Amino acid sequence: MSARRGVLSAGTFCVDFNKSIARWPKEDTSNEVIEIDRQGGGSGFNMALDLKRLDPDFPVEAMGVVGDDDLGRFLFRECDAHGVARGALLALTGGATMSVDAFNVSESGRRTHFYHQGVAAAMTPDHFDLSPSRGRILHLGLPGAHAAMDRPWRGEANGWVAVLRKARSLGLAANLELMTTSAARLAELGRPCLPHLDTLIVNDFEIGALAGRETRHADGTTDVGAVRRAVDDVLAEGPLRWVVAHFPEGAVAGGRDGTRLAVGSVAMPDGAIVGANGAGDAFAAGMLYGLHEDWPIEKALRLAHASAAASMRAVSTTAGVAPVADCLALAEKYGLRQLAA
Repeated sequence: MSARRGVLSAGTFCVDFNKSIARWPKEDTSNEVIEIDRQGGGSGFNMALDLKRLDPDFPVEAMGVVGDDDLGRFLFRECDAHGVARGALLALTGGATMSVDAFNVSESGRRTHFYHQGVAAAMTPDHFDLSPSRGRILHLGLPGAHAAMDRPWRGEANGWVAVLRKARSLGLAANLELMTTSAARLAELGRPCLPHLDTLIVNDFEIGALAGRETRHADGTTDVGAVRRAVDDVLAEGPLRWVVAHFPEGAVAGGRDGTRLAVGSVAMPDGAIVGANGAGDAFAAGMLYGLHEDWPIEKALRLAHASAAASMRAVSTTAGVAPVADCLALAEKYGLRQLAA
């Protein structure tokens, strides 16, 4: 039997309609959409494309459900164009592919998503046949975005736990991506998954929700000390090898071996940033790539930040990500922020 290699990127596959607007509007007003960009999206698609952009020779498989419609066929074409193996990405009849309207606000740099589940609401653990995969790592998401998966499943707390158990029984390492929603909902869906994960790569709010800690100051900025404590809390919940929490200024990593490390993000000038949509996915892709290649944790964190910075050069979620060497060169050009304690 050949050694496992690559990532099986599974779960959410959707089509993003990225819409750029000048500022967030008031209700009952008319407002111009400056630009519309149609791209593949969702945690499964974004991870798959980001990894292929980082390294075209890196093995990536896709797994999930789409509709038997134009949007689903668009996602198939995108996978084919980038060399993503999509045999386990299933087209279900009788419904629409999941879609997202992602509004990127130039005035604030913030983004807001409106999503329609379509056939993704009917996705269950039965759609995840992991046994043929030759990947080393299962990247799974998004709890909170799939109605059937979010419910209890055959004695498990939810369908995500059922899939993660399958992965462990087959020898796949597992990473989970979360969708930022209420802290209570994140904890409800995410905490039962922790004992079945090898890595967890999330943002500062999500790690706080899982740990039951407030990780942001009243002004919305990140409390780095609280993030460090939340990483420790989550590591205590299971056999996780690495827990990484990222935020605009940097990231904190904690390892089962006792390693604790904080690294600042790339100091991208405002004029080089087009949009932040997909930066978290790009960070996770860089991090998983480095971990897969057995890089030292600091090098993996640097690539994660570099990949996130590269992604912000485009309004869509994946188009800005470049090969590993180019991303690292971008980080070298602008340097890394000094992260406060």
